[in-house]
Amino acid sequence: MSETDLAAYRLTPDLVRSWLVERVADYLRCPAEEIDADAPLTEYGLDSVYAFALCGDIEETFGLTVEPTLLWEADSLAAVATELVALAGK
Repeated sequence: MSETDLAAYRLTPDLVRSWLVERVADYLRCPAEEIDADAPLTEYGLDSVYAFALCGDIEETFGLTVEPTLLWEADSLAAVATELVALAGK
């Protein structure tokens, strides 16, 4: 699904979580099946460079501006997805 297609959909936690898993897998160059959306993000060794890149991807894809601290405060991709859906609803 292209980023334009994603922006047209009503955001749901499942949709955003799947997108986040794909992005993180792409950053880490591993299969998406190896990414557990409920695991702490620290398990994947994502550093601040990846955090800024992911925030840029979120803004580009969903039109939501978020700070990188969201990734550490939310702790998991599932929690980040929930936060993004809540932000989109405001």
